[in-house]
Amino acid sequence: MGGSSQTLDGANASVHRSSSDQAMTSPTFFHVDVFATSPMTGNGLTVFVDTANWSADEELPFAGHPVLGAAAVLHRTQAPQSDACTWTLRLPYGPAPVRTRKQNDHYLCEMNQGIPILGCSIAAEQLSPILKRLGLGETDIVSGIQAQVISTGLPYLIVPVLPAALPRARINGTDLELLLGGVGAKFVLVLDVDGREARTWDNLGQVEDVATGSAAGPAAAYLLQYGLADADLHIEISQGRFAGRPSKIVVIQDKVGNLLVSGEVWSVSHGILDMQPV
Repeated sequence: MGGSSQTLDGANASVHRSSSDQAMTSPTFFHVDVFATSPMTGNGLTVFVDTANWSADEELPFAGHPVLGAAAVLHRTQAPQSDACTWTLRLPYGPAPVRTRKQNDHYLCEMNQGIPILGCSIAAEQLSPILKRLGLGETDIVSGIQAQVISTGLPYLIVPVLPAALPRARINGTDLELLLGGVGAKFVLVLDVDGREARTWDNLGQVEDVATGSAAGPAAAYLLQYGLADADLHIEISQGRFAGRPSKIVVIQDKVGNLLVSGEVWSVSHGILDMQPV
């Protein structure tokens, strides 16, 4: 994509102003749906200009749908006359290059997640307690391939399951994060490798994520590594069906091995926060 190019700081690519400007101006927010096919699908995101991106418990070093959603908002607010833009969002993990293109009523956004880091495959004795926490067993795993930790900024344990196992997966217990840490992962991604459909949650299983850009790159890398996807074709990953928010994430590998993760961003609403944040 051609067009303008900008580099922005902040975990959510905030556009920073002086403290005096912030005190005088009520924060503007934009609510968008990322990896969506229409409004009220995909992963909802509220983007504030002049703030940082935090999860409920911590700041993540890297996240997918906040990066694409923020880039779409930046295109709308900073370069409204441009059909296409490129952005570099500076995250704690490192720079995240993003390209945005204006469509008729939404934006198509693509981020370069770089070359994936392929971690170790997980032995059966290490995987067994993790499967138990997912409500699954060894017979639910696809034969001939192993669970593996893969990262493009956030390490996921990719667990390949049979199609019938995906609806049954759910987190139980409180020690999953400890078990994942023991194999070098931050989160787990349960992946139906035949249907290319994925599920992931916070590590207590309280919230199921409906579209996880940071996991889509590792999922595609996993499929490519085991010959389950063609490196010359787009890999479409579905997510969110079980949470009532169907999402579509598209990944393609470029000629040097970078993973390009893309999706549509649709605007839902925008407004002004009357109460100043503390």
